[in-house]
Amino acid sequence: MVTDNVNFINETVIGQTLEKAGRRDGQAVRAILSKSLELKGLGMEDIAVLASINDPDLLDALFDAAQRVKETIYGRRLVIFAPLYISNLCGNECLYCAFRAQNVSVRRRALTQAEISREVEILVKQGHKRILLVAGESYPNEGFDYVLKAIDTVYGTTVGNGEIRRVNVNIAPLSLDEFKRLKAANIGTYQLFQETYHRQTYGRVHLGGKKRDYDWRITAMDRAMQAGIDDVGIGVLFGLCDWRFELLALMQHIRHLEDTFGVGPHTISVPRLEPATGSDMATHPPKPVDDVEFRKIVAILRLAVPYTGIIMSTRETPNMRRETFALGVSQISAGSRTNPGGYAEGEDVADEAQFSLGDHRPLDEVIADVAALGYIPSFCTGCYRLGRTGQDFMDLAKPGLIKEHCDPNALSTFLEYLLDYGSGTTRTAGETMIQKALSEMSGESKRRSEAMLEKVRQGRRDVFC
Repeated sequence: MVTDNVNFINETVIGQTLEKAGRRDGQAVRAILSKSLELKGLGMEDIAVLASINDPDLLDALFDAAQRVKETIYGRRLVIFAPLYISNLCGNECLYCAFRAQNVSVRRRALTQAEISREVEILVKQGHKRILLVAGESYPNEGFDYVLKAIDTVYGTTVGNGEIRRVNVNIAPLSLDEFKRLKAANIGTYQLFQETYHRQTYGRVHLGGKKRDYDWRITAMDRAMQAGIDDVGIGVLFGLCDWRFELLALMQHIRHLEDTFGVGPHTISVPRLEPATGSDMATHPPKPVDDVEFRKIVAILRLAVPYTGIIMSTRETPNMRRETFALGVSQISAGSRTNPGGYAEGEDVADEAQFSLGDHRPLDEVIADVAALGYIPSFCTGCYRLGRTGQDFMDLAKPGLIKEHCDPNALSTFLEYLLDYGSGTTRTAGETMIQKALSEMSGESKRRSEAMLEKVRQGRRDVFC
């Protein structure tokens, strides 16, 4: 049975925890940071204390700990993906979003299956292997079947050596039966953001449509996991409510999933409010999060749930994205468009897009930059295809063993990108990065990586372990 409990977010406990945390000193902070290096995560009280840090030396210590934890578990790899917006139709009235139903400034569009296939062809030709399929929370006359057909279209589109190997999905909450159909469509991760966990704020910014139902949305992950989707992604839209509150509420949601299903979220996303056509709230967030606070959010999440992937979108500028790589981010979008048909049209059309982008660079430029910074761009989808999802993934991620698979898979998919799609400059930088990474590896991981790389150089594709 799907849980009937919708009260696992306890705002009173969150308030009391935050109030108490402000009375802790630097010694307490350092003790928490030391504990975080054990890779067992942190509790709400610990997180509240870290959120109160203002001292520059303690901030540096926090950021250093986050980098150490991230590299211990995931190594130096950064997973690359692209969002694929198939529709901006929506029946909700979310004051911060350009897709809201009553926003007449947005031209509505739902891509045909042929148009979706064309978008996929362009993404494949760029070198992408995984996408996040996104749709406004309303569909054409076909209803939910439209999404299922779109997933089939994505998987059925190939170009030369290339194809999309895994489709993750960000769509409206579904019923249990619909989630079972989504699972059968062979998706990877189901992603959904609560936006804000604060009930009063939630009601204030969601004025109409099914999304106004806080309880229906917050229990979506329960239904998804009950339906067999064991990789789910959660997140907060930072800027709607006090970010400290949101962090602790996020942890309550995570603990609920762990207690109920034995496994927490596969990913956590950390979008900040960005300007959106027809939305004054997006331009002037109720509770703005500055850059220092944003870096703290990423670092604290990395320490709090070390096994979980942290996703950074192209909402943020290139500089902010670079800074957060070292603080815990393990997945990034690149070359994004947030309007339906944006890849074919070659630009993010303001009056069709969901929000403004901060990073407009094409995929190849992002890849070159990531490699120059010492990270391995990864297009890996191996875990999904080998069944390393849910509890199986966590059993490897929590003790830091998943890196033994992540590093070889990252290198093989990176080389595949360089040989098939990379520009001359990017290929040179990438080959240098690969050799550097190999020189820092040893044992079975290095032997496995070298063998997989040789297979790719000989013409094999989709080599993973």
